[in-house]
Amino acid sequence: MDEPYTRIRPMTLADCDRVSEIRVRGWQHAYRALVPQPYLDRLDVAADAERRRERFARGDGEVVNLVAERDGRVLGWAAVGPYRDGETRTADAELYAIYVDPAHLGRGIGQALLAAAAGRCPAGARLLLWVLKGNAPARRFYERAGFRADGAEEPFEADGVPVPEVRYVLGPAV
Repeated sequence: MDEPYTRIRPMTLADCDRVSEIRVRGWQHAYRALVPQPYLDRLDVAADAERRRERFARGDGEVVNLVAERDGRVLGWAAVGPYRDGETRTADAELYAIYVDPAHLGRGIGQALLAAAAGRCPAGARLLLWVLKGNAPARRFYERAGFRADGAEEPFEADGVPVPEVRYVLGPAV
């Protein structure tokens, strides 16, 4: 059976609660056994939504938030903007986040979001992202989309436990 049409559109303020639910449930699903469970258990949808509404209200236009809808229901979210090299923004783009409702994984929603996010990158720019080193499913997803690990690693800690990230890149080599 064919999957329903996925509509990608800009996120609105009204989407913040649903996007936060997708993000928190996505973390709890994707990072189970990679991040300490108490850390994941403390993630709070309402608090995340409040922070998201505040950030959205003062948006600077640099970050593009997209949602994926099927049959009028938001099932995924992605955020893309200038690559952050410390406090410096570069000419490259960065996929800051991409999450799909865990109940809808494997149905092309992530691919549609990734393609739309990549389409928002400046011509000739690379698209970079950070992914948890141990997140094999996400790494396979990005590799199937043409991304490659470039050897850069960054430390990340959750409750004092190291959870390293690796950088992936799509686009022209430098």
